[in-house]
Amino acid sequence: MNWNELLQQASPDPRTVSTEDCAFAPLASAGLIRVKGEDARSFLQGQLTNDIEAIDTEQAQLSAWCTPKGRMLALFLIFQREDDLYLLLPRERLEAVLKRLRMFVLRARVSLEDASDELVTAGAWGGCLSDVLDRLPAESFHTTTARGLTLIRLPGDDPHLQLIGEPEALVAFWQQMAGKGSLANEANWTLQNIRAGLPAVLDATAEAFIPQMLNLDVLDGISFTKGCYTGQEVVARMKYLGQLKRRMYLAQVDDPGPLSPGDLLWSPESRSAQGAGKVVMAAEAPSGGHEALVVAEISVAGKGDMRIGDENGPRVRLSPPPYEVPELKE
Repeated sequence: MNWNELLQQASPDPRTVSTEDCAFAPLASAGLIRVKGEDARSFLQGQLTNDIEAIDTEQAQLSAWCTPKGRMLALFLIFQREDDLYLLLPRERLEAVLKRLRMFVLRARVSLEDASDELVTAGAWGGCLSDVLDRLPAESFHTTTARGLTLIRLPGDDPHLQLIGEPEALVAFWQQMAGKGSLANEANWTLQNIRAGLPAVLDATAEAFIPQMLNLDVLDGISFTKGCYTGQEVVARMKYLGQLKRRMYLAQVDDPGPLSPGDLLWSPESRSAQGAGKVVMAAEAPSGGHEALVVAEISVAGKGDMRIGDENGPRVRLSPPPYEVPELKE
């Protein structure tokens, strides 16, 4: 079996794999940017929201890349593999992000390369991972290396791992895991991340959010002590001087119709010209309908009748993410 065959075998129906199962999901939609060179860290330090100096072979991080107005162009999961840094992001964003990032290299001794075909990615979750791996990363965003794979633990109650490596290494991992877990698809992995409150920035939501709206301050995706980076003034002002009016929530939408990133939320209580909020990401729920992450106005999130699109759209039920968010404390 090779990597392409494994992708083809992944279940096309997300409801065929229980979210409680131990499962492995090969991910074709993930992209990787390799950042290498003497100035790799200093270059990224001046561009991204988090402290790049904190990354090593045992510590990954979330970090956002913003416009000067503090709006997110991309959200990266950044890790080190051997001597190079890698930026994991949705593949649909890679070309635009890579092209724009290269504009800022100037005289810096750094190269930015698309590594998406050289290294591939998968998600894995469930209790059987302890049987397959000798050592799991102990805490969220901790990283280990095993059998040629970089393993990053993501937030969540059960082991919830992002795996990156050469295609042959990931196929071998699945073959060892096959007797203990299920082969899942990307929708299953998206659902895992939604339930963990882990967002993504896609083409439909680029420049829609500032980092705190996606709870990056709670997810350790922002450093407020590292110094200047693009958009830093807006992000810092929101922390020290501003009043954050929107946050990211979990959402349940029972309607079976399509639900997509970028879809608007409506509430009769909202007076905003931008609407009551916006869908960040969504996946079909095993019981029907959809589960989603949405950014919504805090002032109207617990009031009235929130819906997708307009007053005739599907009803949306909101709940806090599975971690403490200051503005959402009762």
